[in-house]
Amino acid sequence: MIQIRPVSDLRNKFPEIEKDVSSGEPVYLTKNGYGTMVVMSIDAYSRLVDPVERALDEADKQARDTSERLSHGEVFGTLRGLIDEK
Repeated sequence: MIQIRPVSDLRNKFPEIEKDVSSGEPVYLTKNGYGTMVVMSIDAYSRLVDPVERALDEADKQARDTSERLSHGEVFGTLRGLIDEK
């Protein structure tokens, strides 16, 4: 279930927010009725960014191991083609 709380709860009800994020779900915080930030557990954050970090590490390795370089158009043209196929 989506948790939306005022940012003041971060200060006033931290244990409740900590309990909510321990389930793996993020808590969305608002200020004056507008979304301002998302709080999540370190485990949830890691699941979100680890695949990206691994892909960037692999790209760095490939860039070191080869002199081949692709233009912006080549990269995004290929990606657009893959997306359009779905």
